[in-house]
Formats: sequence, structure tokens, C-alpha cells
Amino acid sequence: MKNVSEITITMEGEAWQKVLDKSFKKRNKEVKIDGFRKGSAPKDIYIKNFGLESLFMDAVDFVMDEAYKKALEEAKSMPVVEPKLDIEEINENKVTFKFTIISKPEVTLGEYKNLGLKKEKAKVSKEELDAEIKRIRDQFAEIAPKEDGAVEVGDTAVIDFEGFVDGKSLDGGKGENYPLEIGSHTFIPGFEEGVVGMHLDETKELKLKFPDDYVENLKGKEVTFNVTVREIKQRIIPELNEDFYQDLGYDNIKTEEEFTKEVEKVLLDRKNAEIEDEFVEKCLDKASSNMKVEINPEIIDDEVHRMIHQFEEQLRMQGIKLEDYMAITGMTHEKLHEQMEPEATKRIKYRYLLEAIADKENIDFTDEEVAAKSKEMAENYGITEEELLKAYGSRDIVKYDMKMHKAIEILKDNN
Repeated sequence: MKNVSEITITMEGEAWQKVLDKSFKKRNKEVKIDGFRKGSAPKDIYIKNFGLESLFMDAVDFVMDEAYKKALEEAKSMPVVEPKLDIEEINENKVTFKFTIISKPEVTLGEYKNLGLKKEKAKVSKEELDAEIKRIRDQFAEIAPKEDGAVEVGDTAVIDFEGFVDGKSLDGGKGENYPLEIGSHTFIPGFEEGVVGMHLDETKELKLKFPDDYVENLKGKEVTFNVTVREIKQRIIPELNEDFYQDLGYDNIKTEEEFTKEVEKVLLDRKNAEIEDEFVEKCLDKASSNMKVEINPEIIDDEVHRMIHQFEEQLRMQGIKLEDYMAITGMTHEKLHEQMEPEATKRIKYRYLLEAIADKENIDFTDEEVAAKSKEMAENYGITEEELLKAYGSRDIVKYDMKMHKAIEILKDNN
């Protein structure tokens, strides 16, 4: 491929001898040779005992950075993935490195304006509005003891229970003061239905059957549960009134009509944001399909590894190790890599597309604009600008993000 350069760098003669001498001095201090103190054995005695090859690893380490720098100068391009290194030859006279450097592939930008895409218009139906208001009221419902009456769907019954199969106590089928939300379908079919109608301190025998798709040793078997209701808790749905609106933080809302309009506005804003994201995705997909670029497998692999690392961090924040996740799900590194390849390829294409648009549209920002953006972002995140730049790496990355966002604006505003 055109963006792959194979650069050979050789160090030989006096320069290589000096490096071997430096490696010898380092190694000589670390080994013990009979008849000599550490570090005092002559070079020929050291080589007789350990061989010249024992100096090569340290010698390579000493010259690696210099060789890599020369390879970059010769390639006249920056690598986009870690360069591959082969040592083609190494002996007492010279060392020859071969660097395989992959730079950014050539991108031919296709049509990215007037793509014929249309953005949907956000609408909120009465059913959606009613459902959202119900959800909000349910979310802020109070749980209170139910002194009178029976267990109903929606109540939480605090129960003692014990299960018996074939006349024997069911292993793991016993609990005390267990809060069971009626309607949650936590237990096997028929259990919650049997608790409905029970009163405080009432004991009842439920004769049920395990489902056919249950665990092997219990599926299809008959089971008897002895259940006692110790407490009944009911959910009290708040009334739509001024007190409730203030609890939600809407100090300026007084009536149900005003509250309904506010909820509708929130839903519209949410839908508009979703529609905007979907439209941007469509624009990126269409414009990137019009673009010509040949992406090296190594670039895709690098992106996949970055995604796996991000996934591992997300799991870690949930207290889960990647190895444990793989053991539970039966996943392997190879399968995870394969699963992530399509998304990695898409991300790379989108990135190259936006970079090409930024170049085509001459998008740039002054140092003052980047500094102002950094300050604004830090304030939004509630951190110092120094902390922000430490997280980002540098202002150059902030500037890059600004250019990418501007490219997205141009892409969606012209379609």
C-alpha cells in the first residue's frame, strides 16, 4: 500500500563498536567472573564467558531511539500506528534495523454536501406525554405502610416463605422479611398472584409448579410454598399540584396545564437531540461511503485495541474485571476483537472524513479561540483548566476536537 514505508537503518564501524563497549560496561557490572571483581573483568574475558551475543540486547536498546528518529526522517511521514521493527542483521560489525512505518492513508473526499438527506421533525403524541407524566409520578411515589386491606398489584409485600419439593425443604427456597414487589415477576409464575389478596400476618399455602424451562433438577416439578405476610407497603402516587411541581424544581409552574407543557417541551428536546444524532450519523455514513480510502488492517487493529481498553475501563468502573466478564459470557479476546472490527472501521472512516472536510473547508482556530474553549470546557466540567488539559493531553487535542465539531456542523448544515 502507498502509505507503507520500509526503512532500513544500519549502524556499523566505530559507532557500533562504541555502543557494544557501552553495553559491555553495563553488563560487566552485573555479572561475576571468577578471579575478578564485578565490573573489572577485561572485555575478552567477559566475551569468552558469556559470548558477544549477550551484549546485543542492551546495545539495541541504546541505539533504538536514534535509529527510529532516522527512520522517521527518511520516511518523511508520521506513523499512525506503532511501527513494526525487525532486526535484519546483528553481529560484531554492525546492526541493521528494518522499520515498517504506516502513515495516514490517502483520502479522496467525495460528495459531502447536498446528500439528499432529510431530518425528521420531532413530535410528541398524547400517549407518550401521558406515559411520561405517569413515569414521573411513579418515580416520585412514596412507600408507606398499608395498615388495612389486602395485598394488591403494585404493593410491596414483606414476606416469610419456605418452599418444599417432594416433602423436603427446597435448597435456597427460604426467606424472611423478603420485600416482594407484586407485579415484578421475581418468583415463579403463580407465586405473586397467590400473594395478592392476602392480609397482614396471614399465612397461606401456595401449590405451584416450576416452569418447564427451569433448572434441570426442578423443571416441571410441583412445589409448595408456605407464605406469611409480615408487612404490606403501598406506593402513594403524588397528586399533580403546586407542591409536587416545586418538589420537581419547577417553582414557576402552578397548574397542571403548565406542567404538561413543560413535560412536552422536555420530551421534544430529548427527541430533537435523538433526531439530531441520527441525522449526523446518516450524514457521516453517506459522505464516508462517497469517500475513497484504503485502510490498513494494522490501523483497524490499533483502533480495536483502543476500544477494548475503553471497554475494560468501563467494566472496571463497575467493579468487573475483563477476564471475569469473558469467563461469564464465554467471550474470548479473538471473538471480542472480531465483534469490534466493524465499529472500529466505521470510526476510522468517520475520522478521516471529518479531517478531510476540515482541510477542504480550511477550518482552523486561533490560539485565543482554543484557550477560550479550554476555559469554557473546564468550567462546564467543574474542574480547573490545568486538570482539563492534563486529561486531554494538550491544547492541540482541544483544537483538533474543535475542528472535528466544526466539520460535523458543515456536514449536517449542508444536507
